[in-house]
Amino acid sequence: MSEHLFADATGFAGLALRPELLKALTSLGYEEPTPIQREAIPPLLAGNDLLGQAATGTGKTAAFALPLLHRLEPDARGGPAALVLVPTRELAEQVSQAVHRYGRDLGVRVLPVYGGQPIGRQLQALQRGVDVVVGTPGRVLDHISRETLDLSDVRTVVLDEADEMLDMGFAEDIEAILAETPQTRQTVLFSATMPPRIDGIARRHLKDPVRIQMGREASAPGEIPLVRQSAYIVARAHKSAALGRVLDVEAPTAAIIFCRTREEVDQVTETLNGRGYRAEALHGGMSQDQRDRVMGRLRAGSTELLVATDVAARGLDVEQLTHVVNYNVPSAPEAYVHRIGRVGRAGREGAAITLAEPRESRMLKAIERLTRQRITLEKVPTVTDLRARRLELTRASLESSLQSDDLERFRVVIESLTSEFDIETVALAAVKLAHEAAGGDVDEQEIPTPRELVRERPEGRDGRRTERPERRGGPAGEGVARLFIGLGRRAGLRPQDLVGAIAGESGLNARDIGAIQITDRFSLVEVPESAAEMVIAAMSQATVRGRRPQVRRERYSR
Repeated sequence: MSEHLFADATGFAGLALRPELLKALTSLGYEEPTPIQREAIPPLLAGNDLLGQAATGTGKTAAFALPLLHRLEPDARGGPAALVLVPTRELAEQVSQAVHRYGRDLGVRVLPVYGGQPIGRQLQALQRGVDVVVGTPGRVLDHISRETLDLSDVRTVVLDEADEMLDMGFAEDIEAILAETPQTRQTVLFSATMPPRIDGIARRHLKDPVRIQMGREASAPGEIPLVRQSAYIVARAHKSAALGRVLDVEAPTAAIIFCRTREEVDQVTETLNGRGYRAEALHGGMSQDQRDRVMGRLRAGSTELLVATDVAARGLDVEQLTHVVNYNVPSAPEAYVHRIGRVGRAGREGAAITLAEPRESRMLKAIERLTRQRITLEKVPTVTDLRARRLELTRASLESSLQSDDLERFRVVIESLTSEFDIETVALAAVKLAHEAAGGDVDEQEIPTPRELVRERPEGRDGRRTERPERRGGPAGEGVARLFIGLGRRAGLRPQDLVGAIAGESGLNARDIGAIQITDRFSLVEVPESAAEMVIAAMSQATVRGRRPQVRRERYSR
């Protein structure tokens, strides 16, 4: 077996991938290939077989999926051109979704095949034709025996997590499946460990493979990455406030906050500066000199927070970084791994914090499956939490002053006041002044908890939610705002779509949403007057039935 002799490439563009794949990677926020991708992609593009030892979370899915897609001929007729075998249905779904995301601009047809799923749907898809099959050995062999899956045109076979497949008793199934594929195929095998059985499969089925071995980024001996991973479920309308509160409690020394778009970067930077933080934006459109100045201020400590997109943050390595914050859940689980890899290095403690909208909770589960690490769900700090935190900061500031400052010149003030007031009362007044000078108590509204965000009213038998709920504010029209939403029946809009969108995006309790009227071209919905502007702001940024509607107050309210 040959050792890997291919030259390293910097950036995905240097790996000679199809433009459609590069476009998909950019849109998903991928900038630099991981080490395993740099090692594996060139020999796979060249047609070599490959034997890779790699842990989960190193980016191996893209390492084999990108070359597989690059070598596909989507216009070709016949059976699938690529087969990926995985041990579990969860991994089959995950790999299938990744291949679909990477190959969407190529029109690639991907089919996950596993037990527990209705076989009829799989049969229909196979009859229509697919380019890539991702499946568990048992179900793939079942299709072969039914003669519903023809592997005679397969050009690439990938055995992913091969050691786990063997541990689950799939050895004979794998041998039988490989016997149905052409001898001229390219074979790729990835395994977290390399027991003798894996070596035996490699010797029987791989032709002079390139061998690579990758693990997670190693720490120094005796040290492990100390990354505390947590997430907060919060509606979009409350995300800015939630971010501020989390940062108030966490008090990072230096943090990067990742946003999806340049507009979001600007909005978050402005909000944080308004809250008293020293935050700076890092845009993809900035010159290198501007980037260097921003990074210099972050490293020097004159800036605490860097708000950036994935593209703008390319190649950043800040030694004193203590926190990475995902303002949104990354669209690809592997992007999450890349981001949080910037903290917790060399035994230093770090934190990875994610703000997730209710609809993004499934994406958190996908990340947990990829990393095999738990992301702890936390409650957004309450007003009481913030007040306690600020009092603690006041106490710490006073303690520091007691230990180091020149206090003697203020003795005359104390002596003149203690002749009239108790010394403890004087101290309390001084603490109050110091506390108020540092920002004082928090004067903010509570942010709804996740249960309040997603709770919905019961549906009627016909599935509609048009009944007017009971409202403490009295009869309809009293304390009620009527909102115009520029989507109607022609867009396929249903009452439950509006209730779900408003509750999920604004945090308004579904029970407080009033009468809904849907016409062909627009809809009218009643919400409490006190929540109207919040709902308008949240819904103006929301996508409903695949569209972003115009949302405003009804101009001709009855």
